[in-house]
Formats: sequence, C-alpha cells, structure tokens
Amino acid sequence: KLLAGGKSIDSSGYFYEPTVLGDSTDQMIIASDEVFGPVAPIFQFDTEEEVIDRANAVEVGLASYLYSKDVGRIFRVTEGLEYGMVGVNTGIISSEVAPFGGVKQSGLGREGSKYGLDDYTELKYMALNLP
Repeated sequence: KLLAGGKSIDSSGYFYEPTVLGDSTDQMIIASDEVFGPVAPIFQFDTEEEVIDRANAVEVGLASYLYSKDVGRIFRVTEGLEYGMVGVNTGIISSEVAPFGGVKQSGLGREGSKYGLDDYTELKYMALNLP
C-alpha cells in the first residue's frame, strides 16, 4: 500500500521521490532485496526476537536502521542484527571516519576509516623467545 511518494521526479524513470509503503510483508521483493533509494517499507511485528529474525532472514546485510529511546533495546537489537552498519535514531550513517561495508551477499571488508586498508595488508603473528 503506497502511503507517500512513489512518483518519478524525472523523465528517465531512475529517480523517485521519497516513498513510504504500508502493509508490507516478508513475501514482497522489498523485504529481501537491497533497495538503494529513498524507500521505507513498514512491517508490523510483535517482539524484538521476531523482528530480528525476520531482518536476518535475507541474503544481504549492508545497513539496517532502528528507532528507540530504550538504550537496552538499542543494544540488544543492534547486537542481534546481521548487518555491517546499523543506524540508530538516524538515517545518515555514512562518514569518512566510519567503516563502510556489509556482510553476507553485501560484501566483505570495509572501505573508509582505518579499517579500509585491512584488505591490502597481511597480518602475521610471531612468538619469539630469545635465549
């Protein structure tokens, strides 16, 4: 159910105004595909465990978002989500100092921040005992 937006803002059809979808279900494509656009599907759930399980049931894991005032809930849900990045009470999570990257089919490794160089290095451990 289209609640807001959904209209193309240019003649190419590639750019759409911010869109909100209501009555979204897990069977819809929007529930499992990574959508790189201003689309917010609204899903109903009963428990934290249910919503975490449903969010993790997809093959992708770039970014997820949650809104809460309950600090305990924020930490429980963030820890349970299988995503490379989690935005809490914000939709803006990218920064030059933050490691950008996902998990699962959303990629391995990170770009940006000090962790962006990890993919170009080899870690070696040496145990040394001098006589």
